[in-house]
Amino acid sequence: MKGLPRQSHPQLIVGHETFDDAGVFVLSDDLALVQTVDFFAPIVDDPYLFGQIAAANALSDVYAMGGQPMTAMNIVGWPASKLDLSVLGDILRGGQDKVHEAGALVVGGHTVIDDEVKYGLSVTGRVHPRRILSNAAAAPGDQLVLTKPIGTGLLATAMKQGKLSETAAKVLYANMTRLNSHAAEVATKVGSRCATDVTGFGLLGHAYHLAKASAATLTIDRGRVPLLPEAHALAKGGLRTGGLERNEAYLETRITWGEANAVDKALLQDPQTSGGLLVCVPAPRLADYLSAVDGAVHIGEVTTPGTGSVVIV
Repeated sequence: MKGLPRQSHPQLIVGHETFDDAGVFVLSDDLALVQTVDFFAPIVDDPYLFGQIAAANALSDVYAMGGQPMTAMNIVGWPASKLDLSVLGDILRGGQDKVHEAGALVVGGHTVIDDEVKYGLSVTGRVHPRRILSNAAAAPGDQLVLTKPIGTGLLATAMKQGKLSETAAKVLYANMTRLNSHAAEVATKVGSRCATDVTGFGLLGHAYHLAKASAATLTIDRGRVPLLPEAHALAKGGLRTGGLERNEAYLETRITWGEANAVDKALLQDPQTSGGLLVCVPAPRLADYLSAVDGAVHIGEVTTPGTGSVVIV
């Protein structure tokens, strides 16, 4: 994107410069639009479940900005000569059910013939311009809270290889289909101004983007980071994914690793699908946030101003 001409507009208050999860365009003093798009190939075999996961993942970008989804449009790539359209119907039904759970509406979409199944959503939401959660608003003293365990990349890969237990698979599905709506709502209630969702760049990739946008230093305690069942064993066993290798190459010189070992690095850089929020919570409200959001874990803090760095302890 660096070769594209930069455009600015007084009503565009969040663009791509801060690595944020969605764009924000102000319409009035108390109303702004939040816009995002996300789609990908199936991460699970069940079409209805895939639709739910893809929709939850796309909706998460609006929640990461502190917004409320309003409308969504389906985006589909479909191998028409290989799969029956009833399978597509199940995918769309899963996505629509999750959009309706979010209190939003599916208003249409677009489909193209493709060699591989792809599905996702373009989502439009609303937010008060002065209550935005942004990557660029972390402040020294803020406490870092992660609202879902990590490891979806490892578990999904193991599942495809027949190496994941049924119990772990159920936990994986429940995490990927759970909306981040409540976690975002509580974040704004306790006065948070900075958050991001944890998806393809992994926990540390998104943490780095947040640190860079805020010109801050983040300290993350690797021992506190919550993991999905069997994630540690899979990483210790040497399971690798293409997404993990890309994240490692991207973050190689951007993270201060301390005494982290190879297993720690694999887990912290594991690409996530429909992951949780990484929220910067004002220190005096940390206990309030943790008690209100089920599964939220305190994993670190924003320490000193900087040029954008993440330190693992």
